[in-house]
Amino acid sequence: LKNDAIMSWFTRLKDGIQTATKYKKEAPDGLWHKCPSCNEMTTMKELKENYYLCPKCDYHTRIGSYDYFDIIFDGKYSILFEEIVSEDFLQFYDLKSYKDRLTSARKKSHLTDAICVAVGKVNKKSLCVTAMDFTFIGGSMGSVVGERISKAIDFCLENRTPLLIISKSGGARMMESAFSLMQMAKTSAKLTLLAQNRIPYFSLMTNPTTGRVTASFAMIGDLNIAEPGALIGFAGPRVIKETIKRDLPEGFQSSEFLLDHGFLDFIVNRRDLKNKLDELLTIFGKVEVSEVEEESEST
Repeated sequence: LKNDAIMSWFTRLKDGIQTATKYKKEAPDGLWHKCPSCNEMTTMKELKENYYLCPKCDYHTRIGSYDYFDIIFDGKYSILFEEIVSEDFLQFYDLKSYKDRLTSARKKSHLTDAICVAVGKVNKKSLCVTAMDFTFIGGSMGSVVGERISKAIDFCLENRTPLLIISKSGGARMMESAFSLMQMAKTSAKLTLLAQNRIPYFSLMTNPTTGRVTASFAMIGDLNIAEPGALIGFAGPRVIKETIKRDLPEGFQSSEFLLDHGFLDFIVNRRDLKNKLDELLTIFGKVEVSEVEEESEST
């Protein structure tokens, strides 16, 4: 009887952490999880049910794009532009070829690149979400990341659908050289089309958001928001300190510091993310309707 009870307990824990899709690879594996912030031990079942937040200190454990889709959308969503994939067009080689790195990253993450695009409903309101995955070569921005964002913008323009970009990146993908840097101008220019057509663009920065991603699309949203405790910046603290030869304020690249200094509009807890997006879509939807009515009256 005792052994049966132990096996029943083990089975409940094991069954509780089964995920619905193989793509959820960025969230921690195993039965137990140790919080990197407060060292609290919790089961993966409890962590998942709590939006991958530490139940003791609310630390936001890093999760993948499909986890965000499950949190944000009402249940169903469609994945777009998966046919666009990276190629080693420069024949780049460092410790190993870029082609081999791509193969390894796809096998490890079960993703086709460092960003995924999905469209669905948030409390019955349409939203297009592009979410980055750090497990795919550090969430680096390559030509495919830029192209998928560009295609997502085209979709939003055609369907008048608001856009949310969830950033999580170490910066530009060095294996694509200048082609990677060109994505900064490409995505920024395309996003101006949303502004011109009065279609909302929300930028959510998560841990970490750094490098050329920060210097381009991540910081030019109609609203720039972030998760608590996220590392957000261009260069790393060590590089900045060595460059300016001065000590840096404690936590100067945290989302809380950036909020205090005007770089962010607000910080949103992950458990509140869907409701906050619903609120924003409602507000921006009313603004668009009122603007259309004013234009109709003037003509």
